[in-house]
Amino acid sequence: MKNLIWILVIMVGSSMVAQTKNNLQGPEAKNYKPWQHKTESTTVVSTSNKQKLTGPAYKNYKPWQDNNPQKSYAIVTDNRRNKLKGPAYKNYKPWQK
Repeated sequence: MKNLIWILVIMVGSSMVAQTKNNLQGPEAKNYKPWQHKTESTTVVSTSNKQKLTGPAYKNYKPWQDNNPQKSYAIVTDNRRNKLKGPAYKNYKPWQK
């Protein structure tokens, strides 16, 4: 019986927290302009030391046993898309150079 009460309390509490995501309603939400509010920019980081394993070595690879202390990171930026206009901008594929 105690477990049933705890489950009900958790379900009701989590649903109440999930409902309070945004306090904008009606015309305020419709006319919200995100560019007028300050947001922090995020930096995309990718690792540059990827192992090229195939076959049994790939299958048996255990990342938690990797003792490589040197981890290098590169900031990924792509300004080529900003120079494009029209359909070329729309159909830009960053994975094709």
